[in-house]
Amino acid sequence: MANAPPGGTVHGQRRLLKPRRLAPGAVIGVAAPAGPFERSALEGGQRVLREMGFEVVVPQAVFAACGYLAGPDGQRAAVFNRLIADPDIDAVICARGGYGCLRVLPHLDYGAIARDPKPVIGFSDVTALLWALYSRCGLIGFHGPLVTTLAEAAEADRRCLRSALTVGDRLLLGFEDAVALREGKARAPLAGGNLTTLCHLLGTAYAPVFRDHIVFLEDRGEAPYRIDRMLTQMTMAGCFEGVQGIVLGSFSDCGDEAEVRRVLAGAFADTSGPILAGVGVGHGGANATLPLGAEVLLDAGARSLDFECPTAG
Repeated sequence: MANAPPGGTVHGQRRLLKPRRLAPGAVIGVAAPAGPFERSALEGGQRVLREMGFEVVVPQAVFAACGYLAGPDGQRAAVFNRLIADPDIDAVICARGGYGCLRVLPHLDYGAIARDPKPVIGFSDVTALLWALYSRCGLIGFHGPLVTTLAEAAEADRRCLRSALTVGDRLLLGFEDAVALREGKARAPLAGGNLTTLCHLLGTAYAPVFRDHIVFLEDRGEAPYRIDRMLTQMTMAGCFEGVQGIVLGSFSDCGDEAEVRRVLAGAFADTSGPILAGVGVGHGGANATLPLGAEVLLDAGARSLDFECPTAG
């Protein structure tokens, strides 16, 4: 197992690490901690990153494939660790989700991550990685596009990603199609990601604890009863005790939208704080970048998320 981070977990001492802000010409390394991918999709994403003004480094090892994994666990973790340790790499973006991040968590060098905080970007299965880096090191991570989804991403989502990584002040995101299930405002760090992935962390050393946070959740291809089951399990495990608000992204291909909305509203009926649903983040097409771990003002009535600067100069 890799070295533990200095100073313990973020839950124990509320330490927070802001990753370095990216400047034009910054070098982004590509990791593949989960599943294999199509080279053409990766090349399309590389072009988008270069159009944003970044350089891109793709280690040859990311092209490995081992069934539904992008190579053996140790190799996938080693690529990520090398990118983190390399002083010439300014950020790490994941190639694809799928499945596999859970398997690499025990092999990551959390000490190196804490000593040299870099932006780490991805979503879906990458939720496990982002949560581990935040809960172990306090590192703000970026729930945003994968390299293989960038070529098909809307221009607004590309701009949002670039802004999240480069802007030196607040990051204000508005979602005009969102719906306030419970109005109000709350200010707290944002945490969460893919519901299924978070649920699979229960019973491990990386189990999610969201007290004093605003929780963000999204998913894809899960029937309403399975969403209900996961939320019930997480509620019974105490994951949502003391949360300050809820942000619900897309739940695409999950059946009847009204039924899904009913399940989600019922699951959080006993929580306090505002609830904003239908936020354009996740697998549903729109996928704005959210800095997980950064403090945010959730205004459900205004349908907005107003983040304090998530990066350090």
